[in-house]
Amino acid sequence: MKIESTPLAGCYIIHDTVFKDSRGYFFESFNAQKFEALTGIATPFVQDNQSASTRGVLRGLHMQIGVHAQAKLVRVLEGSVLDVAVDLRKYSPTFGKSFSIELTGDNQKQFYIPRGFAHGFVVLSDVAVFFYKCDNLYNKDSELGIMYNDPGLNINWQLPESSLILSDKDKKNFHLADVLHRL
Repeated sequence: MKIESTPLAGCYIIHDTVFKDSRGYFFESFNAQKFEALTGIATPFVQDNQSASTRGVLRGLHMQIGVHAQAKLVRVLEGSVLDVAVDLRKYSPTFGKSFSIELTGDNQKQFYIPRGFAHGFVVLSDVAVFFYKCDNLYNKDSELGIMYNDPGLNINWQLPESSLILSDKDKKNFHLADVLHRL
């Protein structure tokens, strides 16, 4: 396992050691002891989630707030996504800044996103299977959605806006300026 820092403090790209041979491949996708030794973060994951989506599906930007905030460890099992994290920690020097990375079933990179970040992804391949671990259980009353196209965030989703597919719920997400008091 190799950890790579990102421009956003606390966000890490994880490169696992992949063992390949004629039968396929094997890798250890998470090891709490190694992760803590390399990052200083002890993260007790308590919930795993998985989704399958088609090209252009954009899920996000989502977060949990308050005592139900979640850190996430995300990866793609099949296909390709552009994964985006937005720092919404009020007193962070990178507040309002985003970081994006392409995660694929082939590159097998993982992305750790700490509590206090909004998160989303858009599918770049025909189909993508997305998997993530959370360090806190989902709580509907603590969810918060930020508009993917908030002009203050200026995120490049790498696909034309006309090709994006959003849930009815995500179409009603808030603009960041309207929810700053909730963070």
